[in-house]
Amino acid sequence: MKKWLLPLMMVIVLALSACGNKANNNTETPASAGGSSGQSKSDSAENNGSGTITYPSESGPIEVPAHPRRVVVLSGYAGNLLALGIPLVGVDSWTKADPNFQDQLKDVAEVSDENVESILNVKPDLIIAMTDIKNADKLKQIAPLVTYTYNKVDYLTQILEIGKAVNQEQKAADWIADFKKRAQKAGEEIKAKIGADSTVSIIEGDSKSLYTFGDAWGRGTEIVYQAMGLKMPDKVKEMTAKEGYYDLSLEILPQYMGDYVIYSKDPAADASFQQTSTYKNIPAVKNNHVYEVDANTFYFNDALSLDYQLDFITKSLLGN
Repeated sequence: MKKWLLPLMMVIVLALSACGNKANNNTETPASAGGSSGQSKSDSAENNGSGTITYPSESGPIEVPAHPRRVVVLSGYAGNLLALGIPLVGVDSWTKADPNFQDQLKDVAEVSDENVESILNVKPDLIIAMTDIKNADKLKQIAPLVTYTYNKVDYLTQILEIGKAVNQEQKAADWIADFKKRAQKAGEEIKAKIGADSTVSIIEGDSKSLYTFGDAWGRGTEIVYQAMGLKMPDKVKEMTAKEGYYDLSLEILPQYMGDYVIYSKDPAADASFQQTSTYKNIPAVKNNHVYEVDANTFYFNDALSLDYQLDFITKSLLGN
């Protein structure tokens, strides 16, 4: 369980790096957007001519398969591999439960870094995870292990890096260029409809725990604030500047609700706070500008999740 899942569970690991280079919408990628599906030699990886490439990972150069066929991916990165057409044999429980991936992962095993045998059993040729993974030394004995620090690079660069690790850098770059184009166009249409000065908040939680988020914390934040360039309420910007998210109570919730609100809501959670007069009198609520989405589909910022979130946010704010 990772820090990006903290706001929902309260007990998720708090030890992830907070260095978080804030994601921006200026990731430099090749401009062509057509989606080459063929294998391409990464500009940053040396082809050893032996079925492997050398990937310059955070922890140093690592030899990985040039054409991975049995990948275990943890920590919310699965959607990137699926978008790149990489065969998966194991994913973590959070990913397995994500409605966005159910069809693609129906035959993929659920594994855990806490259960090394579960990963050994699926015989991976590559493992991709976050740097805080457990049993890393044991997993390295099974297959090459590539790890990333959460938010060390922005969300689009993260997709590109994973593309490099699986020898699909060009395909990843093409996806990024296309996504930026689509998101920018949608953002322009939304601002034309709701007004460039209208604010948008993203909240998550229930009657016991509520949170709002900055511009790089999954849940559509990268799309709304970076790719679309929509305006964040000043109070949200101030209070999320340090941690990336901020705890809310019902009493102060109105101060953090923008003119428009995306509410990432767990269908099974207690949301009785929505029946209070405090909530009902919030302008965004009274104006029917709160758009609820299943929280399980909004946690991650991988390529497939971004596609889903972009579609939901666009349709919600445009009223389609």
